[in-house]
Amino acid sequence: MNRSAFQTGSSVVVEKCQLCDNPKLEPILFLGYLPPVNQMHPIGERLHEQPDYPAQLLYCQKCHLVQLGLIVDPNILFPPEYPYTSSTTKILRDNFAELYEECKTIVNLGKEDLVIDIGSNDGNLLSNFKDNHKVLGITPEEIGKVAIERGIQTIIDFFKKDVVEKVIKEYGRAKIITATNVFAHIENINEITQLILELLTEDGIFISESHYLLPLVEELQYDTIYHEHLRYYSLHSLKYLLEKHGFEIIHAKEIPTHGGSIRVYAARKEKYPIKETVNVLLEKEKDSIIDKEKLFEFKERVIISKLRLHSLLLDIKKQSKHIYGIGAPSRASTLINYVGIDDGILDYVLEIKGSRKIGKYMPGTLIPVVEESKLFEDQPEYALLLSWHIADELATKLKEKGFKGKFIIPLPRPRIF
Repeated sequence: MNRSAFQTGSSVVVEKCQLCDNPKLEPILFLGYLPPVNQMHPIGERLHEQPDYPAQLLYCQKCHLVQLGLIVDPNILFPPEYPYTSSTTKILRDNFAELYEECKTIVNLGKEDLVIDIGSNDGNLLSNFKDNHKVLGITPEEIGKVAIERGIQTIIDFFKKDVVEKVIKEYGRAKIITATNVFAHIENINEITQLILELLTEDGIFISESHYLLPLVEELQYDTIYHEHLRYYSLHSLKYLLEKHGFEIIHAKEIPTHGGSIRVYAARKEKYPIKETVNVLLEKEKDSIIDKEKLFEFKERVIISKLRLHSLLLDIKKQSKHIYGIGAPSRASTLINYVGIDDGILDYVLEIKGSRKIGKYMPGTLIPVVEESKLFEDQPEYALLLSWHIADELATKLKEKGFKGKFIIPLPRPRIF
C-alpha cells in the first residue's frame, strides 16, 4: 500500500495490518459484497452495471486494530457530488459546539492561532471557531464551497503532502488540527499521521473523532461497516498509531455521535498533562474488546440479529402492510444490502426536505428516497428507523408531526414499538 492517501488508483487488498504491518490478520466477519454508500443513482435511470466490493473485517492481535480487508479507491467512495452534509444533523452540531468549549479547557487558543479541520465538509465544526480564531478547512468534495460561502476558508482537495506544504507556506502551522469522522477513512494512515505532526505547532494538539469499536461490538452496530471506514479503532489501536509517530494521548472520551464514537486529544510527548480518562478507557477495553474471542462472538450475534429482522419483516409483509424507511445515512446502505431488503419490502426511504439524497435510489437497490412529508400523507402502518441509533429523538419528532403508525428498530435486537 504505497499510494499516497486519497489519490486515484485501483482498489487494494489488505495483506498486512494498516498500522503495524503485521501479515497475520484474522477474519472476523464477512458482510458480503456491498455497493459504495455514496453512489446513489437518480430515480428512473435505466438499470446498468454497478460496482460492489467485499466487506470483511480483519483483526490484528499485535496492535488490536480491526480493519477492512479491501481499500477501495477513494475517488469512488467520495465522488464530487458526495451527498453528505454534516450541518443537517443536530447531534453533530451540538457535538462540535461542545468540542469547542472543551478545547478551551485544555489548550490556550489566541485570536491568531490557526485551527484546521481535515475533511471539513460544509464547515460545521469550524463554524464554532471562526469568530475567535483563524480557521481553514480541507475537504475533497464540492460541498466545501458551501463552507466558503459561509466565510470559512477551505481548500478543496485531499489531505496529502503537497497540500500540507502549501498550507504551511501560505497559512503557517496549526495550533489545533481536527479530524472528525474521517481519521478512520484515510488510506496510508501512517503517512497521514506524520503529516499531521508536521503541520502542528510545537504545542499543537490533534483531535480525532472516530466511530468506536466498543459500542460497535457491544451494541451490534454492524451497519456502520462499509468501505469508507477502513479502520475501527479502539483506544489501544489509536495509542499504538499515535505513539509510533511521536504523539501521546492526553485525553480520551466516549461521545454519542454516530451511535457511539471516541474523541482523542494527542500532542507531542510531555507537552501537556495526561488526564486519568485515558487509563480508565484503556482498562474498560481490556474487559470487553481487546480479546479475539469477543470478536468471534460478535459475528454470531450479527447473524442472529439479521435472521430476527428477516422474521419480523416477514410477519409484517404477510399481513400486506406497508413499511417506509426513515433516514438514509450511510449505515442504512449496509443494513439494507446485508439483510437483503429491497423495494418489495421497503416502499420508500424518507429524508428531510433539502437532502441531496432525495430523488435517488438507495445504493444497490431500487428503493426510492423521497421527501419526508410522504410519511404523513400516506400514513404507512410501519416506519423502519434506519437511523436507529437516534430512535427516541426521531420517533418523538415524527409522532409530533402526525405519524400514526408503529416504529421498527432494526438493531441491536429487532423490535416494534
